[in-house]
Order: sequence, then C-alpha cells, then structure tokens
Amino acid sequence: MKSAIKLKVNGDDHELLVSPNNTLLEVLREKLGLTGTKQGCDLGACGACTVLVDGESRLSCIMLAVDAVGKEIITIEGIEENGHLDPLQAAFVEKGGLQCGFCTPGMILTARSILNEEARPTEETIKRKMAGNLCRCTGYKKIVEAVMTANEQTGEGA
Repeated sequence: MKSAIKLKVNGDDHELLVSPNNTLLEVLREKLGLTGTKQGCDLGACGACTVLVDGESRLSCIMLAVDAVGKEIITIEGIEENGHLDPLQAAFVEKGGLQCGFCTPGMILTARSILNEEARPTEETIKRKMAGNLCRCTGYKKIVEAVMTANEQTGEGA
C-alpha cells in the first residue's frame, strides 16, 4: 500500500507516492531523477549513496524514504550555488580527487558533513570519518588533499 509523503530535496518540496519499503535512494533516483546519488552495494557498506540529511551524511540505500519526511535532504545536485561548483567539488577537480567519478558524489557529501561539524579537521580525522566511502581508483590520498584544500581555501567548518 502506497503512502503520500512530502520530501524537501535540494530546497524543493516534492509530494510523492511511495511504498513503505522504498529507500530514500530509490526515491531520489527513480522518482526524482537525481542520479548523482549512486547505487553501489545496497548494504550501507560503500558510501556511494551518501546524501546529507539535516546536514549530516546518511546512507540513502538503508534509509527509508518515509524516515526522511520533515528533514532537509541535499544530494550532489544540490550543493552548487548559482551554477558554481561547491568549493569541495572544485577542490576534487583541482587535486585529482576523482577518476571514474562513481564514488565522488558520496565522497563530497561525506566531506561536506565533516566540514559542517569541524572547523579545522586534521588529516587523520578526515581519513577516519571518510573510511565508510570506498573508492577503487584514487587511493584516497588526493581525496583527503581535496578536502583539506577546500577547508583551507574557504575557511569552512563549524
């Protein structure tokens, strides 16, 4: 039996009919066409499906859509401002923190969550908090450098 829910995604309100077992990932990709959020393991183990929910990184493959009602959801499509890349996106490009790009949206949103929580995260903190995001291409060094660069260039953080 489907239920009508309202979700706020990237600043826009959406009214949707969903099944009780629809994940947030399914709704974002299939009902809203926001395919930047990737479907990886479907087990909450790879981080490819990471989105921000009320500013915190969450795995959308293991979060039910009905549990996102009343919360602010941000996907990779929603972090740019006025057509300009978010400083994290720009740093990932500048430092080569992306290769095939599959894990990149989840990496960037996890990094955004870290910078929302901490004014000056250390390299060790970044590595620890990003440990749930898997990448087969970059080896992580350039990803960590990109997060640190974005933080230094913008002074972002809590």
